[in-house]
Amino acid sequence: MRKALLLAATLFVAAGTARAATVHVHAGHLIDPEQGRVLADQMVTVVDGRVTAIGPWKGAPADGTLVDWSAYTVLPGLLDCHTHIADGFDQGDPIAPLRSTAAESVLRGAAMAKVELDAGFTSVRDVGVYRGLTDVALRDTIEKGVVEGPRMIVAGAYITIPGGGGAVTGFSPDVKIPEDFQYGYVRNADEAREKVDFLFAHGADFIKMIATGAVLAVGSTPGALELTPEEMKAACDEAKLHGSYCIAHAHGTEGIKAAIRAGVRSVEHASLIDDEGIAMAKKAGVWLDMDIYDGDWIAEEGAKLGMPEEYLRKNRETTEEQRQGFAKAVKAGVKLSFGTDAGVYRYGLGGRQFAYMVRYGMTPMQAIQAATVVSAQLMRREKDIGALSPGHYGDMIAVAGDPLKNIRLLEDVQGVIKGGEVVKAVNSPP
Repeated sequence: MRKALLLAATLFVAAGTARAATVHVHAGHLIDPEQGRVLADQMVTVVDGRVTAIGPWKGAPADGTLVDWSAYTVLPGLLDCHTHIADGFDQGDPIAPLRSTAAESVLRGAAMAKVELDAGFTSVRDVGVYRGLTDVALRDTIEKGVVEGPRMIVAGAYITIPGGGGAVTGFSPDVKIPEDFQYGYVRNADEAREKVDFLFAHGADFIKMIATGAVLAVGSTPGALELTPEEMKAACDEAKLHGSYCIAHAHGTEGIKAAIRAGVRSVEHASLIDDEGIAMAKKAGVWLDMDIYDGDWIAEEGAKLGMPEEYLRKNRETTEEQRQGFAKAVKAGVKLSFGTDAGVYRYGLGGRQFAYMVRYGMTPMQAIQAATVVSAQLMRREKDIGALSPGHYGDMIAVAGDPLKNIRLLEDVQGVIKGGEVVKAVNSPP
């Protein structure tokens, strides 16, 4: 009997091994951001969605499926730590979120998730929605395979003051805002704790606080503190009790420093950061997630999209200062992740930020590392994403040429694989 059971177990394991989905990718060149190196003529083997081996190409294996990217440079799938995919609406209209049903919002978000995936972003941190918890729904449908899109971690809603940078503004005073737009509204530290608990109970992965005013919000001043230091500290402490963390939207210097003192993991935008704020971020090990491409998009396309003059003025007042702050942060050795604010610009264009990061002080390899290993660490997913060493998900992209010589090649991703599955096939050898 014991022998029979052992035989049955052996056959079961063998059958499971036989059923394992095996994919081999022949990479002409492979960029390894973990080691900061480039390897020529490599084979990446993915079994059941995860990398099992990388080594020199020795010919087509007898087993599995072969993806021939021998004419391309292969990288880990890109990460974006600051997206708004689940909202999926045109930021030119201040009250656009109120013009859609929840169903319409989710459907647009699903469509935009595919656009971002095809642009090479295989994992994202979606940092807040106006209509609460639509991002949770999108994340879950992607994980179930119902919708094609990046792996997502989500905030659920914004922790914001009523009428602040995380609220829909610009409407008539007698308009009643739906309840699901107010899931993160707080007026004191106790409410901050309650809303953090609510969001985690309903599927949020982390907490997004609106520490200061916003550029793209009517009546909101980017440099002005909105949440109090006490409210931010309460939210961060509560998030830690859930085994997670807070991040803070903060343009102004006072808000940036208050957020760092409160214990945030990253500061988003950091547009008006000063030398003291940079030093504080470095000492505390806080990431700066700075969307330094956006300013040009808003300046060039904002008026065409019907953005209010208030938006355009605030953009002019913050864009160059943010980029100079980024350059200082690079020189200071602050941890800088890759976050673009996808949804402010047209979805699918996030690769444009690489050239800006290089222009303002990074090497091409540093910019690629920011969008892979560095962002994976910020997202607490470094064992799963951001690299192609064994154990990581088989997420990778192909570009035609050498992005270390021409970083703008990452604006035109030719092929995308997620979990060993080709989700965007290359058309033909370049």
